[in-house]
Amino acid sequence: MATIERFEELEVWQTARTLTTRVYEHTRQEPFSKDFGLRDQIQRAAVSVMSNIAEGFESRTQSIFIDHLGRARGSAGEVRAQLYVAYDQDYLSDADFEATYDLADKASRQLFRLIQYLKSKPNASRVQENGTQYQVNLDAPE
Repeated sequence: MATIERFEELEVWQTARTLTTRVYEHTRQEPFSKDFGLRDQIQRAAVSVMSNIAEGFESRTQSIFIDHLGRARGSAGEVRAQLYVAYDQDYLSDADFEATYDLADKASRQLFRLIQYLKSKPNASRVQENGTQYQVNLDAPE
């Protein structure tokens, strides 16, 4: 298995990005765009999925990464719940609801599997900086 060097390479992050794009597409359409509370909340939840994956990946430890993945999964659940509200208010067609719900559910399942994988490999290295050297100038002002 190749080492993932950037969060953008994670399939789950790519799914979350597609989900976020889809949510923004739907919330630009009336009457959804006029429901400011729901519109803003579902947008924040979708962005939270991809942001928590990225933040966790860039974190110091695997346990922090797993914690952020759990938060991302919670946000994916929040998106699914809010999609029901939007659907019940006739903001989404059957097809739009199902397609977007399926993306949020896919992200949730991918997150679950990634969390389980990371828990099974407690000492696995996520990031490698091949050949990178750092220089420190001890005479530089702080």
